[in-house]
Amino acid sequence: MASGTEHTLTLDTINPHLKIVKYALRGPIPIRAAEIEKELKKGVEKPFKEVIKLNIGDGQAMGQRPITFIRQILALVTYPRLLNNDHFPKDTKERARAVLEACKGRSIGSYSESVGIEVIRKQVALYIKERDGGIACDWNNIVLCSGACDGIRNIIKLMKCEVDGKKPGIMIPVPQFPLYAALLTEFDIERIDYYLDETNNWALDISELQEVIDEARKVCHPRALVVMNPGNPTGQVLPRENIEDIIKFAYKEKLFIIADEVYQLNVYGEGSKFFSFKKVMMELGAPYSKMELASFMSCSKGYMGECGLRGGYSEIVNFNPEAKAVYLKSISTKLSPTGLGQTCMYAVVHPPKKGEPSFDEFMTEKNALDEEFKLKAKITELKLNAIEGIKCNPVQGAIYAFPQIILPQKFIEAAKNKGKVPDAIYSMELLENTGICVIPGSGFGQAPGTYHFRMTILAPTEKLKQVLDKIKKFHEDLYEKYN
Repeated sequence: MASGTEHTLTLDTINPHLKIVKYALRGPIPIRAAEIEKELKKGVEKPFKEVIKLNIGDGQAMGQRPITFIRQILALVTYPRLLNNDHFPKDTKERARAVLEACKGRSIGSYSESVGIEVIRKQVALYIKERDGGIACDWNNIVLCSGACDGIRNIIKLMKCEVDGKKPGIMIPVPQFPLYAALLTEFDIERIDYYLDETNNWALDISELQEVIDEARKVCHPRALVVMNPGNPTGQVLPRENIEDIIKFAYKEKLFIIADEVYQLNVYGEGSKFFSFKKVMMELGAPYSKMELASFMSCSKGYMGECGLRGGYSEIVNFNPEAKAVYLKSISTKLSPTGLGQTCMYAVVHPPKKGEPSFDEFMTEKNALDEEFKLKAKITELKLNAIEGIKCNPVQGAIYAFPQIILPQKFIEAAKNKGKVPDAIYSMELLENTGICVIPGSGFGQAPGTYHFRMTILAPTEKLKQVLDKIKKFHEDLYEKYN
């Protein structure tokens, strides 16, 4: 642009809601971590040799092994000449051919339908039916998306509409995955925070929901309830009784349920079991089985860890036909989800069965990852709780720990005197002194007067132990300095 020419887009003329969006997972601490990595490459002296990124749930970035079965199908659809290669098992070729035959021009590089490739949507429906013990699933209610985040965005933006002259509101948990707060800010929807009970392993208290919604009705019209199961960042798995109570509350308050179930394959806690909201809703029978629901799944988590492929699905249940038509129209503006992401989701929901050539290798790889996750969840819980001034609830599911850090009063005062949040200062100092990158609890929301950080359990087991030992030493040194 020529010198002196005014810009059309400036801070004063850009969407005001985007200016105030916050997203802790890509905030100042991860940005500083990336800068430190560059400094290390240039030979800058640090008290550590590498940055260990425990800030985001990217399994393969932390060394998680891709599943051979999934990668073989991806290779075959990307380069179909490999279908003539004897190296690839018969079952992977059959699945790859099924995908390619459903693609325009038999190419994964072509646009699909905006809701996704039909054969994959039908397979997702079969997966859900089997997962939920035989409860019917209509494939016409399956919408494939470029990661669960994309599917969640498509549902939340439907809620942006005043009702009875009041601004819409959506209930979200605290602590919560920062995507929800960011989307509500972007769409100018009232954020209705409800607190999870940390003293009761992050349980969802119905009396808390009731108190919060009664207060919210004074300023907005609550339209939906977001529930994460298993929880992110909190790692809890909701018991069935709690899910039933939540559904009954949502029915009483006429709330649409947004069920974030992307960690449904990450359940480790003894006695913990995943129940989908749809399953419980249907088994409760009428009137609950007639409620509106959208649930989400992704190939980024679980044993798959295929974050970069951006594959996921939404299941929409009991939608008003006219509202569904508008929803589908809004999705069509994006043309189609990524072809490779859809293919990955197909591999996830259509794994090899006993007797198929890929079965033994698949089960060996999957079981090894599941056992490693379970071990690391327990190690993380035990090692964090062994540190004076840190308390960590059991990591029952998902891939994170969200420990509470009890900070010295002098440290808290020093941080506040600088105009900073204490757990943000703590996390930044942890990074600068150890190379360990975590996200402060303030980025997810937390009860007033408490401080936390979120860390993933994705590092290899031995490295994870070393990381936890470094956190212990850092925390003890901080106590000694400020006490």
